[in-house]
Amino acid sequence: MKIFRIAALALAAYLVLACSKKKGDDPTTPLPPEVEEVVYDESGCLYTSYNNLVMAGYQGWFAAEGDASQRGWYHYRNGNCGGFMPGCSAVDFWPDMQEYTQTYKSPFRFADGSDAMLYSPYDASSVDLHFKWMKDYGIDGVFMQRFVVEIKSSNPSGKRHFNQVLQNALAAARKYDRAISIMYDLSGCTPEDVAYVEQDWNELVSSFDLFNNKTHPTYVRHNKKPLVAIWGVGFNDNRKYSIANAAALIDKMKGPSKKVSVLLGVPYYWRSLGNDTEKSPALHDLVKKTDIVMPWAVGRYNNNNYANIAGAELAGDIAWCRNNNIGYVPLVFPGFSWGNLRNDPSLYNSIPRLKGEFLWKQVAGAKMSGAGSLYVAMFDEIDEGTAIYKCAREGELPLHGDMKFVGIEADLPSDHYLWLTGQAANWFHGQQGYSVQQPVR
Repeated sequence: MKIFRIAALALAAYLVLACSKKKGDDPTTPLPPEVEEVVYDESGCLYTSYNNLVMAGYQGWFAAEGDASQRGWYHYRNGNCGGFMPGCSAVDFWPDMQEYTQTYKSPFRFADGSDAMLYSPYDASSVDLHFKWMKDYGIDGVFMQRFVVEIKSSNPSGKRHFNQVLQNALAAARKYDRAISIMYDLSGCTPEDVAYVEQDWNELVSSFDLFNNKTHPTYVRHNKKPLVAIWGVGFNDNRKYSIANAAALIDKMKGPSKKVSVLLGVPYYWRSLGNDTEKSPALHDLVKKTDIVMPWAVGRYNNNNYANIAGAELAGDIAWCRNNNIGYVPLVFPGFSWGNLRNDPSLYNSIPRLKGEFLWKQVAGAKMSGAGSLYVAMFDEIDEGTAIYKCAREGELPLHGDMKFVGIEADLPSDHYLWLTGQAANWFHGQQGYSVQQPVR
């Protein structure tokens, strides 16, 4: 319990992100009847701050053979081992397919010989189901990922795919009253790609009428501005773009009138400029230009060393952000597995989930350290085994040749990590009765 005592002493002040919900007039166009107790501010927005929200990342990058995207088994397949077939895949977990209305026969089968089906987020019905789950379990919403190398002008099929998934998500966010925001992932970018983000952003704002409060009342605002996330700045893994490239982009997107708020995704050791971080004080200067900082914690610790690693980092990060008037959102994740992605069986369950013990330890650590919100990695990331949505359980998985798929623990329901994330949201919304002990269902 040392982490919690240290963090509590170090953080006398609670992390507060500006703005709270205000009661105001509903938008002219009403929401569907299943949305209840909606409270808007005077401009017609529901989410006027990231404060107290628990949001997840939404990849949306999968495609299925036979869907309208015409991308085949995109992101299910693994180019390093030859495609998508028994013995070769890019995903470790398999979605629980019981509730999907539009499905596609995969090259895999179960032990009884039946076909293993998969979904495509290119289909509105699949994204609708995911947002329904968010509402059912009380998860506030998601950041829609836009991978810049996949949406730039030279890749029209990628842009078409992510625009369609975003269109599906915006409709579902409105229907189910879920928070939604855009997140640009700069992984693999050149300086020119980073600069292209501004063009894509302007296109989204225009083509989707993104900030029409009557059309999209659940798009997240923060500090009274629409919130956009830029992820992947300051890592020391030989990226082609620089901190200066990201700073120029953010300056242009904000503009003289500060027309957007920015969440910046940075390395875990961003504050000390150690380990995974480029040793440049320019990163701190850039953070100070933004509104919220979110360090990338996936793979940085496991259940055994979490307290030793995260205790000092959480407390120090939150204190630094408080002193510099910057919002802070810690990241939590349920576990990690990428044996199939790396074609290496030794990497299955690299960071075990432990029936939710690991996830809840991070939730409690963040809450008791004074964090006001959470970012959950990820809603649908089955490639690296961080998905919280419904996945098939151990013993109920397709056969995979010499490899295997990793399942949700056999004695848990397939929705356990959705439910547990919803419990975290309850706690961050102010409900009482939660503690360092994982809640019992």
